[in-house]
Amino acid sequence: MVDQERSEALIQVRGLHRTFMDGAVEVHALRGIDLDVEAGEFSVLAGASGSGKTTLLNQIGCLDRPTKGTVTVDGVDVSAFNKREAAEFRLNKIGFVFQAYNLIPVLSAYENAEFVMMLKGTSKEERKKTVEGLLSEVGLDGMFDRRPHELSGGQQQRVAVVRAIAGHPSVVLADEPTANLDSKTSAALLDLMVQLNEEHGVTFLFSSHDHDVIDRCRRVIRLDSGQVIEDERKDR
Repeated sequence: MVDQERSEALIQVRGLHRTFMDGAVEVHALRGIDLDVEAGEFSVLAGASGSGKTTLLNQIGCLDRPTKGTVTVDGVDVSAFNKREAAEFRLNKIGFVFQAYNLIPVLSAYENAEFVMMLKGTSKEERKKTVEGLLSEVGLDGMFDRRPHELSGGQQQRVAVVRAIAGHPSVVLADEPTANLDSKTSAALLDLMVQLNEEHGVTFLFSSHDHDVIDRCRRVIRLDSGQVIEDERKDR
C-alpha cells in the first residue's frame, strides 16, 4: 500500500536520485534533489539539455521510478507505485502537455479534449459543458470537429492544454510545450496558460530551456548535472 499521509506542499521531492545505465556507463541523471512546489504555482525547471529537468518531470508525473528518494504529489507517495497504480494516479491527478502535442490523429479536437474525461467515466453532459467551454475559451470555437492535421501547431497545442486541464488535475506538467511553435504562437500559448493559472488556479510546472517560458514563470528552478543550483522566486 502507498503512503496516503498528507504533506504541506502539493509536490514534495526528497533525496531524489535517478541513475541509468548507458551501455557500461552509469549515468547519474538526478543527484539528491529536494524540492517543494505549492498549489497554484507557475514554475519552470530550467537548464541545458542533459541537466535532468525532463527526468525530474517524469518522476513527478509517475512516468518513471526513482533509484533512491521519494516523490509525494497531492499528499500521496508516488515513488513506489507499480504500473497500475501509476497509471490510475496520472489519470486522476496529473495533466500533461508535451512538446509533440500527442493528439490522437483520428479524433476531432473535441474528442481529443474530452479523452481524459471519458477515461475517468465523466458523464456526457459534464464532458460537453466543460470541453465546449474550454475550447471556446482558448479560441477554438468553430473548430471542434477538426482533426489534428486540420489545425495549426498552436491550435493543436491549445487542444492539448484543454485535454490536460479538463479533468481538473492537481497539477499540469508541461515538457517543452513551446519547442515546436514560432515565437508569436508561443507567446499566445503562454498567455493562455498564465490566464488559466490566474483565473482558474491551475498549477503549472514546466520543463524548458525556452527563455520566453522562463521569463514568464514566477519561479525558476535551475538544474545542472542533476542538481538544483538556483531557485528564484520573482515578484509580480
